[in-house]
Parts: sequence; structure tokens; C-alpha cells
Amino acid sequence: MARFGAADLQREQFRRYLEKGNVLDMLTKVLVILYEEPEKPNNVMDFLKQHLAIGPEPSDALALRLEMIELRQKYQLQLEENKELKAKLAQFELPKEAGQTE
Repeated sequence: MARFGAADLQREQFRRYLEKGNVLDMLTKVLVILYEEPEKPNNVMDFLKQHLAIGPEPSDALALRLEMIELRQKYQLQLEENKELKAKLAQFELPKEAGQTE
């Protein structure tokens, strides 16, 4: 019987912890929104993430993804330009043997 008392105490402490962090209120509100939704979403996890504001907003994620693509393209252009400039520089450099004789 002491086990049940300890388990109940732990459960109560955990419940208070969740209440203190407003977790229970947030979950309740989101679940009520989901319950009142006339057309239930196909992906419940996405619905919860969106309404709990977990992670970046979808528009932010899209903007970041587009920025990443743009930066990768710029990076590739810089690599190509660097390669071309090194090739041009190599044309003007003296061979090591010729440079040492002077």
C-alpha cells in the first residue's frame, strides 16, 4: 500500500510541475481547438506543433530554406570563381627553377 502512496505523490508532484509551467493549460487549449475544428487535420502532430508554436513558423522555415538555397548557389559561384582565378594566377607565376636562377 505504501507503493501506491509514493506513486500518487510522484504523480501529484509531476502534475504541479506541469501546472507551474502552464503546460496543462496550453495542451488543454490546443486540444479544445482541435476538438472544435470542423474538419479534422490529416496530420495531428503538425496541427499540434503549429498551435503550440514548436519550432519555426512555416513561413519562417520556408524563408530560411530559400535563403539557404540562395547561399549555396552563391557559395558554388565563389568556388568556381576561385578556381578560375587560381588558374589565371598560375599562368603568371614563374616556374620554381626559373625563379631561383635570378
